[in-house]
Amino acid sequence: MKRSEINQLIKNSIEFFNQMNFKLPPWAYWNPEDWRGKYETCNEIVDNMLGWDLTDFGSGDFLKQGLILFTIRNGNQQKDKKSYAEKIMIVEEMQETPMHFHWSKMEDIINRGGGNLVIELYNSDKNENFSSEDIEVKIDGINRTVSAGGSVILTPGESICLVPGVYHRFYGEKGKGKVLVGEVSAVNDDSSDNRFYVPVGRFPDIVEDEKPLHLLASDLNKYI
Repeated sequence: MKRSEINQLIKNSIEFFNQMNFKLPPWAYWNPEDWRGKYETCNEIVDNMLGWDLTDFGSGDFLKQGLILFTIRNGNQQKDKKSYAEKIMIVEEMQETPMHFHWSKMEDIINRGGGNLVIELYNSDKNENFSSEDIEVKIDGINRTVSAGGSVILTPGESICLVPGVYHRFYGEKGKGKVLVGEVSAVNDDSSDNRFYVPVGRFPDIVEDEKPLHLLASDLNKYI
């Protein structure tokens, strides 16, 4: 992806967060020079990969298969005692996050506002393939049974709890607008805890056609 595309996506995201009255921490708006020499005071941000993040999952088509998010808080099992994480994401209509599960992480996915979020589900079997068994989930604490490959539609204010080993993919429902999506979970480790049904890329190769407006989490070590 071009840095100019990433800069525009971040600008658009800030506008949407403001529209939805969702406030980010002040350092979300720092420019690259603001980070220089701040590792001692900002090591939790750097080490736990907080902040701006995006991926096209190696698709080359971000709006078809991609995700932009901001990690607000996250623990690090090697460095601190924080056992939880929180993200805020923007999901466009029909923009897919591909089918995957987590080996360790339990998470709540929350529709914070905007359109509707569609989540398709499968249990995994012992070989990490799709299971034909029904999936038992909780929607805001209420038990629901979903058939294998079935979907749940979260309207604004609704959430679903996903336990480790449950495959899920999600996208914004067509015609309903982009979705502000929250995630509250156990510690998040994208380097070792994501099992995609079809392997995908995680961090995009960036063509530096202009300077970064705001740094991605994956940029921080290069600047700080």
